[in-house]
Amino acid sequence: MSEALHIVCPHCDGINRVPVERLRDGAKCGKCRRPLFAGQPLALDEGRFARHSQKNDIPLLIDFWAPWCGPCQMMAPAFEQAAAQLEPAVRLVKVNTEEAQQLGARFGIRSIPTLMLMRGGREVARQAGAMDQGGIVQWTRQHLVI
Repeated sequence: MSEALHIVCPHCDGINRVPVERLRDGAKCGKCRRPLFAGQPLALDEGRFARHSQKNDIPLLIDFWAPWCGPCQMMAPAFEQAAAQLEPAVRLVKVNTEEAQQLGARFGIRSIPTLMLMRGGREVARQAGAMDQGGIVQWTRQHLVI
């Protein structure tokens, strides 16, 4: 029997059990039938964050950002490009610290943009400051060995 991972749907937040070998085969949600991976970051609010950070068996790479932040705006396209490279091994998410202030406080976000890598609901690594696409991908792989 093959190993399976729990993947939270980015559309309906349903939890799906997906065989590892099927992750790259266009896996779809059993509940809403939409793709589990779209190669782009997922915006999460405080309500959805808990489900995605605790129920996904794949790591989350979180971009803590704000709309008024120039470096955040500059890094956004690179983060989006990194999603296409890192999925389905990693789910990339964006947390707007203006809208999700409790999350920013909970994780002690002092400057933005800040990237945080989580696995199993726990922080693995953190990096403050804007990065380019190659830097984001390299930093993530370095901390996850993927």
